[in-house]
Formats: sequence, structure tokens, C-alpha cells
Amino acid sequence: MQRHVMVDGKVRTDKTYPAGFMDLVSIPKTNEDFRLLYDTKGRFRLHAITGDETKFKLCKVRSVQFGQKGIPYINTYDGRTICYPDPLIKANDTIKLDLENNKIVDFIKFDVGNVVMVTGGRNRGRVGVIKSREKHKGSFETIHIQDAAGHEFATRLGNVFTIGKGTKPWVSLPKGKGIKLSIIEEARKRLAAQNAV
Repeated sequence: MQRHVMVDGKVRTDKTYPAGFMDLVSIPKTNEDFRLLYDTKGRFRLHAITGDETKFKLCKVRSVQFGQKGIPYINTYDGRTICYPDPLIKANDTIKLDLENNKIVDFIKFDVGNVVMVTGGRNRGRVGVIKSREKHKGSFETIHIQDAAGHEFATRLGNVFTIGKGTKPWVSLPKGKGIKLSIIEEARKRLAAQNAV
């Protein structure tokens, strides 16, 4: 093992180490950094990033709890536990985590009007702005989302990951910018690319 690959700023030598959504994979020797994101077909994509974006990752908050002696802490979707978070942070919000010192730099509330990426279900990989939130007693909450092309779709609350305030995402997006094309639109795009060659 040559200890070349880092995940979230830590050297990982286990070749079966599980890396997931929003994880930062870096290879210092070739000076390359990638973030694991979904493309519009719901497949993992290694999205090349540079500059300040290599210093942080976004984490979705699973729950907020109190430990011994009433110390508040949050659990994130990637298995982290962070003590003494900002008291305004609640479940389903997204935190911006500095990977060097594991501190919360900023956070995004889970609110209507914020930009989100869908991380599960048939719409996985799509990016859009939350339009409304339907609460169902004893069942799943439904979130209605509208993407940049004006298409509306709905998904469950658990499948939604906030990636920015307003319409500006805090992370750069892979090719396609999270807008899912229909089969016909894709065929037209391919034809146009072939004709251009």
C-alpha cells in the first residue's frame, strides 16, 4: 500500500473502504480532488473539484440529541457525531463541515426555496428548488421540487439533501447540472453533438 488515496482528508488503505455521497476523494501525488455526487441518471460520478471546495463537505443532519450531562450533539448521515452544534441546527438541515478541524463552519436550514439534490428514489441525482412540503400523519412527508428547466417532481423527505441557500448550490455540480432530460431530448442532444463533429 502506497497510501496515495485520501477520503475526507484521511489516508485510507482498505481497497473496499466505503465512500458515499458528498465524500471527498483526493490523490495528493497527482494533485487531483474529486467529490462523489450523483449524475442525472442516479449513478455515482467522481466530480473533479479545485480550490476552496476541497476543504469542506456538506453533511445532512440525521438527529439532534443530548448526551451525558446534557451535552447536545448531532448525528450526520455519514456516521459522524459532532458535539456542541449551533442550537438552531435541527434534523434534515445540512451543515458545512471543515475537514481539517472537523468543525461546523456554516449550515443551511431545510426550508422552502432552498436548492436540493435528490439522493434516493427514481429522481436520484436531480437538482431543484423546494416548492412545498406535504406532511402526512403516520406516513412519509412529501417534498415538491422544481428544477431549473421548470419541471416539477415530488419525492420523500428522506431522499432530499439541501446543497445551498436560495438557488445557489454551495458545491459545484457535475455535467448536466442536475437537470434530467427526457429520452427524446437526449437523442436530440446526441444528434447535435454528432453533427457538430
